[in-house]
Amino acid sequence: MAIMEHAYYASFGYQITSFFAASSRYGTPEELKELVDTAHSMGITVLLDVVHSHASKNSEDGLNMFDGTDSCYFHSGPRGTHDLWDSRLFNYSR
Repeated sequence: MAIMEHAYYASFGYQITSFFAASSRYGTPEELKELVDTAHSMGITVLLDVVHSHASKNSEDGLNMFDGTDSCYFHSGPRGTHDLWDSRLFNYSR
């Protein structure tokens, strides 16, 4: 399951808006811990999918246009856009 906050539910968590906290969709942090602990006690492996390759293109609740440009955290122009996911691609060289 995707763990980070994302604005568009149909994206399954691949259009990230918050990179530093678990999504509130899973309840409080304590409730998420309880979910994982319960799954582990039942022998279920839990994989938390952390997506760091692309992010939401939203400019109001995401990092896109954070400094007023399209290239503060992402590649500028077409290289910074993932057309299939309708998201932004990070520029890791910065």
